[in-house]
Amino acid sequence: MTDSIKNGADRSTVGAGLSELAHSAASALGPEGAVSIDLDPALFGRALAKAAAAAARKPTAVAAAGVRCAADLTRVTLAATSHAVGRSASGPMPPDGSDRRFADPAWEDNPAFFWLCQSYLVIRRLAEDLVAAGELDEPRREKAAFAVSLLADALAPTNLLLTNPAALKRAFDTGGGSVFVGARNFLDDLRHNKGRPRQVDKSPFRLGENMAATPSKVVFRNDLIELLQYLPQTDEVHAVPLLASPPWINKYYIMDLAPDRSLIEWGVRHGRTVFAISYRNPDASMSGITMDDYATDGMRAALDAVAEITGSETVDIIAVCLGGALATMVAAQLAASGERRIGTLTLINTLLDYTEPGQLGRFVDEGTIVKLERRMARKGYLDGADMGGAFNALRANDLIFSYVVSNWLMGKQPPAFDLLAWNDDTTRLPAAMHSWYLRSCYMENQLANGTMELGGEPLDLGAVTQDTYIVAAERDHIVPWRSSYKTTRLLGGDVRYVLVSGGHIAGIVSPPEPKAWVVSSDEYPPTAEEWREAATRKSESWWEDWARWMTDRAGPLGKPPHVGDRRHPILADGPGEYVLG
Repeated sequence: MTDSIKNGADRSTVGAGLSELAHSAASALGPEGAVSIDLDPALFGRALAKAAAAAARKPTAVAAAGVRCAADLTRVTLAATSHAVGRSASGPMPPDGSDRRFADPAWEDNPAFFWLCQSYLVIRRLAEDLVAAGELDEPRREKAAFAVSLLADALAPTNLLLTNPAALKRAFDTGGGSVFVGARNFLDDLRHNKGRPRQVDKSPFRLGENMAATPSKVVFRNDLIELLQYLPQTDEVHAVPLLASPPWINKYYIMDLAPDRSLIEWGVRHGRTVFAISYRNPDASMSGITMDDYATDGMRAALDAVAEITGSETVDIIAVCLGGALATMVAAQLAASGERRIGTLTLINTLLDYTEPGQLGRFVDEGTIVKLERRMARKGYLDGADMGGAFNALRANDLIFSYVVSNWLMGKQPPAFDLLAWNDDTTRLPAAMHSWYLRSCYMENQLANGTMELGGEPLDLGAVTQDTYIVAAERDHIVPWRSSYKTTRLLGGDVRYVLVSGGHIAGIVSPPEPKAWVVSSDEYPPTAEEWREAATRKSESWWEDWARWMTDRAGPLGKPPHVGDRRHPILADGPGEYVLG
């Protein structure tokens, strides 16, 4: 390829990376990316401008940061010179061992790349020091720091072909073939993926075949949900049915990902009659759908159908993220009216107390919500691509720039991975529901404070006296485990809280395997740190622990119920129609 094409590809890489950065930052920030910020450049620009203005009022701190930077750049140059003459010398900013961007030996052994890496890290620290020097209030400081981090990640030398030693080596080894393939990948992503590097090869996956494949039938449908009933796989089943409540900000089949990696399949194989809610993907006609509608036409409609089909007076619920929040809201709503239709609750990576919502909550304020509401008013919904960008922005190196390097600079193809294929199958959120959720939960923390109403009923979490199994993931940056631990102090029933490996999504998909572990305790002190210190770790999947817990509470064994009934005839084979929308 010619030098002009190579240089153009380099500039395109940076431009596309920054475009993805801006799009990601414009994205929603909330459970599974549910909170969206209309992040035009002015929003981050304002945050950075405020940080700069605040820093200007602290000349002593700014001067100290500048002197430190200048001194360290001098040390970098001297160390690089020593490398050039064959002497060993360390730089002022040794790369973080967990930062895979600078893992190639050339960043340490080659004087030019050593100087480039060290200079980049020193200047990045200067930008962080200047934000800290301004001593802004916490929300503004966090927003400015986030902007600096994103921009620094975008400007890393690893994102350019000519300053990435691993990409240059691959280009040499392939006789330039990797550069050609990378340029082709970039152009394809520009045309077909909104200029974003693809994270996954989705071609091997088919819904109903190797994803969302546990045999099921659609036995109920309204304008909001389809209800799937899974075919029994054991001769006998427990009397109490199990209803899966997924988040509607992603599609339900994270709970039925793939054969032998399906939580729903695990339940079916352990003698449960399992049902699952599959939500319709909202369009503009659903802009006025509220959380009350999701409770009435979603969760409560599903409970009615399950009870009628099985004849059971109670239904156990297993729920994920926002689906867990809704299940708990409905449990409190039913408790307020004296109903005991819900048996046990299993809440996976679910946030009920938003006092400390983690990275996402830092960006939710009145201004950003107003921007979001204006944006949603134009369409009637929040687009799924915006939500997907949120995850990318929060972990930009892993979810944006690692693919810029792999796909575009090195000419590799993205992996075929079921979790990433599911994650790329995005959904939308109705404007009215999403606005209510942000204000009621993130801004006002109504559910934990006891001020929330649903369907006109005040919700008291202390009235939720069902036995509850709570799963938190150690590396979850959407629902931090220390925040989810607060649920143990909010609910009125017996609680089992477990901490597991993985993140917000990977923590859900946990079939038994040698590396799996679960941390648990029978005591629940006031703080998460006290609990962790006293808890014990066991080498098994939380699925195994949960199977024992639920079996003890699922009722006697008996003949499986019919699939559907006269009032709820079989409408279609699973996974149904709504999941395809």
